[in-house]
Parts: sequence; structure tokens; C-alpha cells
Amino acid sequence: MNTIFTLRRLIAPLSAVAIFASCYSLAQADDVSEAHLAAAQKAITAIHATDKFDDFLPSTARDLKNELTLKDPNFSDIISSTVDQQALELAKRRGDLEREAARAYAKHFTEQELNQIAAFYESEAGKKLLAEGPVATRDIMQAFQVWREGIAQDLASAVGKELNDKLSAKTQTLNPNAGSPQPAAK
Repeated sequence: MNTIFTLRRLIAPLSAVAIFASCYSLAQADDVSEAHLAAAQKAITAIHATDKFDDFLPSTARDLKNELTLKDPNFSDIISSTVDQQALELAKRRGDLEREAARAYAKHFTEQELNQIAAFYESEAGKKLLAEGPVATRDIMQAFQVWREGIAQDLASAVGKELNDKLSAKTQTLNPNAGSPQPAAK
């Protein structure tokens, strides 16, 4: 009971802090010039920063259709057309994500840097990096795996050999007769 009461007392101050922080960040984002935002938009378009989110609305609509159709299979046509219609209406809001992504980039990069980023990724080398970069990264990870296993084996082998040598020498020092052959018992 005391924990719940304490948590309830913290909700109002924490909410106020969250609201203040979001208002502050929005105010900071509004300080960005239109040219800076345009450069950010050009950069995020060039690097395809938001492309991975393209499937969200269609997959969410599909999941909702499936869920609603399971509840009322007799109305699957109405459900499907209604979900499709509403999803198309919401598709107009895709630009909101683009604007927020541009603001995020504008917050972290200068206008000049964003123009340089866009210029590079619009070049043939930049386009190739976007296309082949993930494959190259996969190849690097495979090379790391082989290298890592080799290093781990070599480290264990080298440490084992050196410890064996050092421990043998220490045993010899503590017990000088330990290493010399003993005469055979008659």
C-alpha cells in the first residue's frame, strides 16, 4: 500500500518533468531554419533513413483485419474495406514521420554536414555503399568470427604452454629432485 501511494505521489512531478522536457525539445527543434530542415530532409531521403518504416501501416492494417475477421468472419468484406479505407486516410500522415526524422537529423548535424551527407549518398559511391554495405558488414562479421576463434585458440594455447613452463620451473625450484629420474627400486 505504501509503495502504491508513493508511486502515485511521484506521478504528478514526473509527468510535469516529461511535459516540460518535451516542450523544451520542441522549442529547440523550432530554432532550426527551413534551409537546415530542407538539408536534413534531403539527407534522410538520400540515406533512406525512414524506408524501414514503410511496411508498418500495411502490416498493422493486415493484422487488424485478421483480428477483426476472426471475431466476426461473416463481416470480412466490410471489415476489409473499412480497414483499407482508414489505412489510406492515415497514410497521409507518413509525412509527419519524415518531418520528425528531419528534425532529429537537424538536431545532430549542421546544415553544411547534412548537405555533404546528401551529396555523398546521392553519388554512385554512396548509392553503392547503401546497397552493398549490409553485405560487406555481414562479410566482416564472418571474418571476425573466424579471427576471434583463432585468437581465442592461440591465446589459450600460448597461455597453457607458458603456464606449463613456469609451473614446471617453479616445481623444479621448490623440489630439485622432482625432475631428476629416480633410481629403479630393486
